[in-house]
Amino acid sequence: MKELVELIAKALVDQPERVQVSVLEGEQTTILELKVAPEDLGKVIGKQGRTARAIRILLGAAGMKLKRRYNLEIIEKG
Repeated sequence: MKELVELIAKALVDQPERVQVSVLEGEQTTILELKVAPEDLGKVIGKQGRTARAIRILLGAAGMKLKRRYNLEIIEKG
């Protein structure tokens, strides 16, 4: 899942080398923290959050197959 989010984010941003994805494992939920450069934040979120919502939908669909819940948090890298 980490690789999936990383691949999508790197395709969207202007500075793919600054994309970082970290994984926080829980009992039932896995949180994926996506960190991008401040100027790329809008590209990852999209208009009215549509891009971020689409990435979350993909994670949800893939998570169903793996019987695991995934949450995506988008964080601005300082």
